[in-house]
Amino acid sequence: MKKSMLGLTASFVMALAPTLTPSAQAQILSPEKMMGDALASVAAGKDPIPGPRSCFWLRGPASADPYINIAYPDAATFYWAAVFTMPPGAKLSLEGQFAHSRYMSFISYDEAGRPIESVADYLIKPKAGSTNPFLAEADRNAKQRDYTLEVVDGRPDPKLKTGMNLVGEQRDIINTPKYGPPGQQVILYRIYVGDKGTDETGNAGLPIPVLTLADGKVLRGTDACPSLKTRQPLLLDPAAMAVPMPMYQTMLQEAAKFGPTFPAMNPPVWHQQLDRDALYGIYLNKPPAEGARKSEGGFYPNLDNQYIRAIVNRKHGKVFMVRAKAPTTPRTYKGDASMGTGDLRYWSYCSNQGFANTRVNACVHDENVPTGPDGFYTIVLSRKADRPRNAIAQCGVAWLPMADDGDGAVDDDVTVLQLRHMLGAGAFPNAIQGISKPGMEEKDMGAYYPRGRYMTVNQFETAIPCQIEKR
Repeated sequence: MKKSMLGLTASFVMALAPTLTPSAQAQILSPEKMMGDALASVAAGKDPIPGPRSCFWLRGPASADPYINIAYPDAATFYWAAVFTMPPGAKLSLEGQFAHSRYMSFISYDEAGRPIESVADYLIKPKAGSTNPFLAEADRNAKQRDYTLEVVDGRPDPKLKTGMNLVGEQRDIINTPKYGPPGQQVILYRIYVGDKGTDETGNAGLPIPVLTLADGKVLRGTDACPSLKTRQPLLLDPAAMAVPMPMYQTMLQEAAKFGPTFPAMNPPVWHQQLDRDALYGIYLNKPPAEGARKSEGGFYPNLDNQYIRAIVNRKHGKVFMVRAKAPTTPRTYKGDASMGTGDLRYWSYCSNQGFANTRVNACVHDENVPTGPDGFYTIVLSRKADRPRNAIAQCGVAWLPMADDGDGAVDDDVTVLQLRHMLGAGAFPNAIQGISKPGMEEKDMGAYYPRGRYMTVNQFETAIPCQIEKR
């Protein structure tokens, strides 16, 4: 597919940037309700889209509704994007505090939305006298939690690895190369699962830019933004945020040759996220190229995550059920005193619309997925009108909604279900990161592989008994 560059206005672009506050979590708001809230906010002298932002972290926060919802955000996460250009001879650093959250990171990107480098929380070197609360057994409530990260106009070592195998290393720079005529640079800042009662930033606020000009003058915060040109239009491949509609139409036309619901299969087929050609190949019925790079085919993907996804079509059944064993993770939401360990740092399932829309409907993550005594979980995906009465946490079931308009573009019956594993490496061989090659997902993930089936509402209500014990 021919690559092109498109200048987008700031308001549209972070109509693409990701999660819900604890009070708004899992709510699905109608467009009318969101527009009403936006107009009320403007009338009150506030921004039309909720959440904090700054002149540097201008685009965001992205998450599920009512935040900016595009590029498949996780609904337990908030993302901000900084688009800027460092002046010649200048130096830029970001000063901040470690968030009270499960995870945070800085990731730089190119014009196609491909990740360049990730500096995850556990790698960030704290300032002298401060604590990095993301290291195993660290004090998560440490008072001194400051850091500084230098932004460098360059590329990382191509042999640089990402993942938990880097434990013990430290970073104090992030490589963020310039691209395009204006020398544009892009960094996304992410926070996953803020502690209960914290704001979108995990009560850390947004990192502050500190710009040292070639003549030695130092500009901080809002004073630095004009020199960094933070309001410039974002230049990007139009496919970076969503598959362009003409391409999506072509994908659907090709898919129809293999069956009326293809690529949705019964039983379902899970596809590992690799490069963009592999994503198109799901619909074109083409296997990924040998050696296709992992994670790059998403929409501004997180290098610390790996993903598998299934295309679900309710023509096979109004209720889609998934069963699998749950990896262990730290339990942070209620503000655990020290940082725990586990098989993964984080995992979640998200119900998404189609690749031309890239909107998230809702997500469930490790701490809010009921797990049985055998270590297995059950997740149900359906429209709200088709939700089984026992698809509730009290019956040991997590539920995710399908959108009434399906993929949000063409097919009202299609939903994309996605499983993400974060920082899975080392001693846990069944992580998505451990999949040896396409087609080996089920074998390599073992009991942790999501086995799904379609059902009717009454079948599910019969198959999963639920008796609420009286107290």
